[in-house]
Amino acid sequence: MPDLILVLGDQLSLSLSSLQHARRDADVVLMAEVADETTYVKHHKKKIAFVLSAMRHFAQLLREAGWQVDYVTLDDPDNGGSLAVEVERAWARHGCDAVSMTQAGEWRVHTALTEWAAQTGVLLNVLDDDRFVSSAAQFADWADGRKQLRMEYFYRDRRRQTGLLMDGGKPVGGAWNFDADNRKRAPSDLDPPPPPHFEPDSITRDVLDLVAARFGEHVGTLEPFWFGVTAEQAESAFARFVEQALPHFGDYQDAMLQHQRFLYHSVIALYLNAGLLDPLAVCREVEAAYHRGHTPINAAEGFIRQVIGWREYVRGIYWHFMPEYVTRNALGATRPLPDFYWTGDTDMACLESAITQTLEEGYAHHIQRLMLTGNFALLAGVDPHAVHEWYLAVYVDAYEWVELPNTLGMSQFGDGGLLGSKPYAASGNYINKMSDHCKHCRFDVKKKTGDGACPFNALYWDFLARNEATLAGNPRMAQMYRTWQKFTPDTQSAYRQSAAAFLAKLD
Repeated sequence: MPDLILVLGDQLSLSLSSLQHARRDADVVLMAEVADETTYVKHHKKKIAFVLSAMRHFAQLLREAGWQVDYVTLDDPDNGGSLAVEVERAWARHGCDAVSMTQAGEWRVHTALTEWAAQTGVLLNVLDDDRFVSSAAQFADWADGRKQLRMEYFYRDRRRQTGLLMDGGKPVGGAWNFDADNRKRAPSDLDPPPPPHFEPDSITRDVLDLVAARFGEHVGTLEPFWFGVTAEQAESAFARFVEQALPHFGDYQDAMLQHQRFLYHSVIALYLNAGLLDPLAVCREVEAAYHRGHTPINAAEGFIRQVIGWREYVRGIYWHFMPEYVTRNALGATRPLPDFYWTGDTDMACLESAITQTLEEGYAHHIQRLMLTGNFALLAGVDPHAVHEWYLAVYVDAYEWVELPNTLGMSQFGDGGLLGSKPYAASGNYINKMSDHCKHCRFDVKKKTGDGACPFNALYWDFLARNEATLAGNPRMAQMYRTWQKFTPDTQSAYRQSAAAFLAKLD
């Protein structure tokens, strides 16, 4: 009797543990496009198209490799609409003994399938996802007994574990972290290479037609669609990044330019998170680029830290603290998400640029997410769960395991400092320092209060005043609160009144 091997849309790896433990000549691989996974938030059209096309291409790859694949399309008239229903239908259809799968990346999916198995009595074998450097159990062991779960120390352990950029027991270059070298402001005439664009084939064109017909009311622009949808294309995109962009990636990692959407970023998170690229393999290629003199240490270390440090760390946080983590709201923020997050229609040039790019590309780099859209929502007191759902919906690389801790924890301080030692709050001065947005804005970044002043300025001090009882005891916030207390009552009042007037218009 065959086993049913369930492969999810973010598990598009031939090395997947469930496939490695399966019998190619006997078992049946199930892949299913279901309504529940496309609509639990209103995903960006490009995200739906990317996942469905990548799934269909992966199914084709499996068939060519000799696997029996049972593939259920979204427009199949018998499609039951959920993974649990489709697993049960396929299990009965093929007369299977058991169902095997690599552990789902998201708590929601894991819970739905394990509860289904418990209710039906079907044997469900859940295997570890060994495409990550650290398992959830290993993270739990690392976290056990620690008062603070700081990413930097987790990252150093992962460097020791993998040997990446290590010289014996010491870090190459004499330091673990070269982030201080990665904060250069980009000159306005910078001309970085664009990420490669891949022409949609017949499979992708069918998917684009399906998405256009079925998800027309979802957020975002569907075409031009230029993402790779196979491992071969993903590897090609990464190779081009290493050759053309990696040497400058570190220097301008935190920079923003009004008319440059990608700068020197790799734009490979969507491929990593769907399983089309292997995270350890890409890190080894970046390490090799450093050792052959192609790229400086700050770029190589910065890239590797994002992948085996931050990416692994937020996954550990997610599985260690779910399911209650998603409900955290340490600052008690309740404001609805402003409508312009869905349209880009705002006079704030930095937000207009980042959101318009997001709606058109399904992509923005980490500083645009953290210090523009995230920073504004934090300062304005937006409900962190609403912010979380927006990020999950609009970015092609967003899956809850990686997006939720980044958004609710790091960006919105909703977990009260579990992830970050202080809120990532900043006034217009930071945006002016790291970008050219303020040159294109009707608001004056140098003006602190009143009509025409950059809204980030008053909102920043209002945020500190509003949350003083919660944040004043934070050692990393002490200097800001000392500055606030030095302001005259009239100055404090002017900031609070300017913020209130802006938020009233926002509401």
